[in-house]
Amino acid sequence: MALKEEKQKLIRSTFVPALFVLLMWVVKLAETIFSYRLSFLGVSPLTPEGLSGILLAPFLHGDWNHLMANTVPMFVLGSALFYFYKPIAYRVLLLTILLTGLWVWLGAREATHIGASGVIYGLSAFLLVSGLIRRHPRLMALSMVVVFLYGGMIWGVFPEFFPEKNISWESHLAGLVGRVNPGYLL
Repeated sequence: MALKEEKQKLIRSTFVPALFVLLMWVVKLAETIFSYRLSFLGVSPLTPEGLSGILLAPFLHGDWNHLMANTVPMFVLGSALFYFYKPIAYRVLLLTILLTGLWVWLGAREATHIGASGVIYGLSAFLLVSGLIRRHPRLMALSMVVVFLYGGMIWGVFPEFFPEKNISWESHLAGLVGRVNPGYLL
């Protein structure tokens, strides 16, 4: 592939992740400007009101630090997904959002769960496991990059590491398990 084509492919692969991140920021900015919290639209397990959170929770964040912590991983992992897995990237992203949200709705503790970290865990798990399963050199290299950059995220699935009750380790676990399962790799 020519360098120009490769550059265009890289730029195109950032479009959807950039839109995703932009929407996260627009929601937080609107909350700040209008002094109105939308966190009630997150996932509230086993409640009818919480069902909308399955789709909406990744775009809602508790504060600016929460949003900033999710911005770079969402952009980097999303761009990697769309660069290396273009034919299935939309399905992977949508399934990751749906599976993470649904599993949180079905099995998390009573709280309102918000943020994109479950999706981030799902994308990192997909990129890691899919690269190893497919045994393609570039995808295996991507798997190793994901381990290097995001391997420490594994601690985020253990509640002992979150004495604060406002961090949804359940979302982390749901995203991770939902995408590690080879049956969901597409």
